[in-house]
Amino acid sequence: MRFKGLDLNLLVALDALMTERKLTAAARSINLSQPAMSAAIARLRTYFRDELFTMQGRELVPTPRAEALAPAVRDALLHVQLSVISWDSFNPAQSDRRFRISLSDFMTLVFFEKVVERVAWEAPGVSFELLPRADQPDELLRRGEVDFLIFPELFMSSAHPKAKLFDETFVCVGCPTNNQLTAQLSFESYMSMGHVAAKYGTTRKHSLEEWLLLEHGLERRVEVVVQGFSMIPPLLSGTDRIATMPLRLVRHFERTIPLRIVELALPLPAFAMAVQWPALCNSDPASLWMREILLQEAARMEDPPETSGYLPAKSSTPSSSLPTQRL
Repeated sequence: MRFKGLDLNLLVALDALMTERKLTAAARSINLSQPAMSAAIARLRTYFRDELFTMQGRELVPTPRAEALAPAVRDALLHVQLSVISWDSFNPAQSDRRFRISLSDFMTLVFFEKVVERVAWEAPGVSFELLPRADQPDELLRRGEVDFLIFPELFMSSAHPKAKLFDETFVCVGCPTNNQLTAQLSFESYMSMGHVAAKYGTTRKHSLEEWLLLEHGLERRVEVVVQGFSMIPPLLSGTDRIATMPLRLVRHFERTIPLRIVELALPLPAFAMAVQWPALCNSDPASLWMREILLQEAARMEDPPETSGYLPAKSSTPSSSLPTQRL
């Protein structure tokens, strides 16, 4: 079909090329032969009067013109898909929908496993693809490459709708044999002790507590860096290192790994975990159903218990030294 001289099928080819950056992979993704995709590139170049792509080895490198076209093309195709093609009624019990969700290991363990268990009973054909936290989550939403993001609300943009799931707090943890980790842990001791910390993604983004500290000019002595919070507890065993972790996750690991838990010696505020979805999916029946599941399961979550393993501590640092108004 042509629209003002442009074969609209070529936009599908352009989007595939921008996504895959390889001719064969792009052709395969939209069920074209390699010669047919090469012909599509030639026609695109003729229409837009631009090379659009150059070859570097086997990689397609887009020109500035192609880079400028890509967001509008993706938005147009996504809008057609969500508003015209896929607008069917949604029956969870009969659906084979696959939800792509980006979330941390922390949220997978303390929250999403409950969602998976419930959906297995209510909608056995529905499946999930759980993705690690991305370096550019907003781009995943814009391109419609994920159905949901689940992470701290503080890091979410205002370009897409979102909903709060629950509040979480940080605590300080270490090995029970760590005699330096006392109930009266001072701010000075906390900052001077060796830490195990998590960083995420290919660009090694700081986790929330590290980001909050750095925002206020505070830098811990991080001796071990891991890929997620869930890798921290085993690395504390038998050492004098400490870590700052979400309390719910600490309680999860406390069942199998002995841990000493104390309040933080600095006033990091509680933070909200939230879910966010593409704006174009706001009225999608499947997305609405999944959101309801997420919010209901979040509402059922109880605050983690403060058992005998929890050692209350008094902070030696006045709260005014660490502003919290940004949260």
